[in-house]
Amino acid sequence: MSVEIVCAGTSWGGLFALRTLLHGFGDDFPLPVVLVQHRHRDSNALLVDLLQECTALPVSEAEDKEPVTGGRVFVAPPNYHLLVDDGHFALNTDPPLRFSRPSIDVTLDAVAESYGRRAAGLILTGANDDGAEGLRRLADLGGTAVVQDPAESEMPTMPLAALRRVPDAVRLPLERIPGYFRTILKLAPLPGDQRPPAASRRVREPNPEAR
Repeated sequence: MSVEIVCAGTSWGGLFALRTLLHGFGDDFPLPVVLVQHRHRDSNALLVDLLQECTALPVSEAEDKEPVTGGRVFVAPPNYHLLVDDGHFALNTDPPLRFSRPSIDVTLDAVAESYGRRAAGLILTGANDDGAEGLRRLADLGGTAVVQDPAESEMPTMPLAALRRVPDAVRLPLERIPGYFRTILKLAPLPGDQRPPAASRRVREPNPEAR
């Protein structure tokens, strides 16, 4: 199995899920990691700061025409759809899809078209069905589809919708997902606790379902 990019989408409950994911990937994770978290259009850079606490991999909001490079974490900026084309990111302001901009479906579809079977898509906790259709498209093109187990998701709606569209997706508890990717990439197992460190400040991102 040859995977060259990981794209993860989430909404409600996503901050904890993404922190767990990045911490578990480890500081030697070689692939580009693209994260789409439903965010209020006026959201600030706090999400990037909180994710950076959990990893030594550089975390930043993706910029228009920026190259997609390995060993980095790219976060979809608020109020833009994030696309991937010919090895570079692109931002656009097309209308929200399923009330969301950034839309998980839009990014997963673009990743699927660009990378095909070399792409991995991941759907985490969330309160709507965004991402289900994009994951189906990725799976149809031979990519690797992974879904957080709805039974232990903070909000199971998004994982359940993804599993309805891609019933053959790999279904795993959150804390086992990083190890799955490290295994298929033939990376050494990480020792110790896979839980992320506690946040250094008690701050909450704006309600991701707010419009």
